[in-house]
Amino acid sequence: MSTYTAIILAGGSGKRMGSDIPKQYLKLGGKPLLYYPLMTFEHSKIDEIILVVAEGEEEYCRKRFVEAYGLTKVKAIVAGGKERYDSVYQGLMQATGDYVLIHDGARAFITEEIIHNTMEEVQKCHACIVAVPVKDTIKQADSNQVVTATVDRSCLWSVQTPQAFERELLVISYKKVQEQSMEGITDDAMIVERAGNGPVKVVLGSYENIKITTPEDMVYGEAILAHRQGV
Repeated sequence: MSTYTAIILAGGSGKRMGSDIPKQYLKLGGKPLLYYPLMTFEHSKIDEIILVVAEGEEEYCRKRFVEAYGLTKVKAIVAGGKERYDSVYQGLMQATGDYVLIHDGARAFITEEIIHNTMEEVQKCHACIVAVPVKDTIKQADSNQVVTATVDRSCLWSVQTPQAFERELLVISYKKVQEQSMEGITDDAMIVERAGNGPVKVVLGSYENIKITTPEDMVYGEAILAHRQGV
């Protein structure tokens, strides 16, 4: 039977939030933001969780989250790196599952349904990403902010997490890309794409699966939470 590891990235800062407190520790509905994705993965069919945090925050997270909430699936807490792909790689080196699901700790509203759909899909295609269709009209503009084209949105998707991969495929892809250049890598699927180890399949996500980055996102997050709790 295949095994699955969730790598949860929680090493962000509060820069765009305008806060001295890292965003993943800000309170949402009375609990730290990071609580929500951790609990969802804890209750899912995932076998183990690797939590990647900012250097120096490992013990804090162990006490504040793992011990405080009785998280039995967190097998390791590791320090991340300078860039997202560095942090993912650190988590990847601790993962033991046949497949890995990489998730942003700032996406509080991930659901077990999306996690399980992603687990099923990655077994079939070896690499997949959660995403939703783009709603808005998309314009392409030049350096002078003059519109040069209207992009056909019917084939455009807004990418979320988790992004899932066969673990060995991602490790091989990382090693290949690291030998060349990591410049411009903005998500995990780009590692596989750049290594030529695709294709990458899309799994339908949810418009509630937002990444909380700004104060406005916190307001929206409180509304989503209230709706889910039937308030």
